[in-house]
Amino acid sequence: MKLQTAFLPVLLASSLLTSCTSPAPKQPAPAPATVGKNTSDGKAVKTDDLDEYKVAPISDPLEPLNRATFLLNHGIYTVILRPVSKGYQTVVPKPVRQGVYNAYENVKFPIRVINDVLQWNWKRAGLETGKFLVNSTAGVGGIGRPSDHIPALADVPAADTGQTFAKWGIGNGPYLVLPLLGPSTLRDTFGLAGDYALNPITWVCFVYGDYDWIIAIPAANTLRALPGQLDLYDTITKDALDRYLASRSAYIQYRAEAAAK
Repeated sequence: MKLQTAFLPVLLASSLLTSCTSPAPKQPAPAPATVGKNTSDGKAVKTDDLDEYKVAPISDPLEPLNRATFLLNHGIYTVILRPVSKGYQTVVPKPVRQGVYNAYENVKFPIRVINDVLQWNWKRAGLETGKFLVNSTAGVGGIGRPSDHIPALADVPAADTGQTFAKWGIGNGPYLVLPLLGPSTLRDTFGLAGDYALNPITWVCFVYGDYDWIIAIPAANTLRALPGQLDLYDTITKDALDRYLASRSAYIQYRAEAAAK
């Protein structure tokens, strides 16, 4: 019982990210550089092993601190969150896990539609609203995703506050690694705060406010998102020469692509 209680702060803190943002699409892990460049005399010269991490430049003045936080996060993911995730996958059948995941994503509709409006993207706001209505009715509260079978609604890009800031011309600012939450930038950290305020999960916790609600809802949200988040982390970092640089590069590339949508 004491061990379970010790896990609660970690679950609740990590839920800040999973409750506020939509999951990032899986990014391929950067492959180690194995192909050499040919010089004018035809001899192959080995490239810098870390060249592949330079494709997504970002200001990182706090790199020593960020690396320390990254190592701390890696330890927490490995020692605490990964066993919790495995236990969740073992105990809860996959169809149930998928239904819970879908329902939480459906509830985050205000984050997406409000940011669509703030970006003056009325078409996407309309599609997002249609998707929400279809999944909330035909999908029984969002447990199912019938919108996936409607071509116009199947691939509506998810909007968030950090993306909105980027659309407004606000730069990334310095790169940050947040405790438990992982990769971010100064801009996206403020974006997380905006997403948190727009999230109905936050509203429920504030409205009801007692211990059971504050523990149960964010903890359940963390559990439903953990397997996907850890799989993403492994995909990006598992075979990387430098896990920190691989994670940083993949995150900045992903956020740049999101801002371009």
